[in-house]
Amino acid sequence: MAAWLQTPPGRYLLAWEQAQVDAAVADLFGFHALQLGMPELDGLQANRMPHRWLVGQDLQADFDALPFESASLDLVLLPHALELACDAHALLREVERVLRPEGRLIVFGLNPASLWGLRQNLGRLKRRGEPYLPEDGDFIGYWRLRDWLKLLSFEVEAARFGVYRPPLRTEAWLDRWQWVEGVGARWWPVLGAVYFIQAVKRVHGMRMIGLAKNARMAAKKAPAVALNNNHKKR
Repeated sequence: MAAWLQTPPGRYLLAWEQAQVDAAVADLFGFHALQLGMPELDGLQANRMPHRWLVGQDLQADFDALPFESASLDLVLLPHALELACDAHALLREVERVLRPEGRLIVFGLNPASLWGLRQNLGRLKRRGEPYLPEDGDFIGYWRLRDWLKLLSFEVEAARFGVYRPPLRTEAWLDRWQWVEGVGARWWPVLGAVYFIQAVKRVHGMRMIGLAKNARMAAKKAPAVALNNNHKKR
């Protein structure tokens, strides 16, 4: 994928993703942030957490066996890592393990339900030309990924699609179709070539602490209310 990112469509996609992630991580606070792969995207440059790592550059590790304690990270960024993983489910489970409660996960994925996805599938057929996108990895549909996240107790906070220009190979032709970005975002938003998802890890048992505290406070107030009611009856 690294070589493809140097092509005109690759640079176009990378520019969109850089803008999205810069805006998303700027106001995410904590101490420890991790990006898994794709060093071409400087996904943590706009973040102010004191400890930031890029797997594959700052440290070497298997994506499904990260060298971090459970519930120790505040932010994990997956730029197309799920598509390239040997076992996407195992990777997501590992991310869920290392994220602390209320920690954030950001995912970028190629959308199979797009013109780019259609062009890729046609290119894979015999006698239809070369694939448009990198051949390594598999598409993971947007709604399919949301189902996976829900099963792991992630709650989607934000999601959007982008990159609506046709699957063209030259920069000149891509520039000619720049006008379609606004039209696509308005009229067929879910057909963008790439999607962005930001999710938060929810640990529902922890919410019960606040509920239990409120219940105790309500119980303490209850006798006073009963006494007042009895006083009125007299």
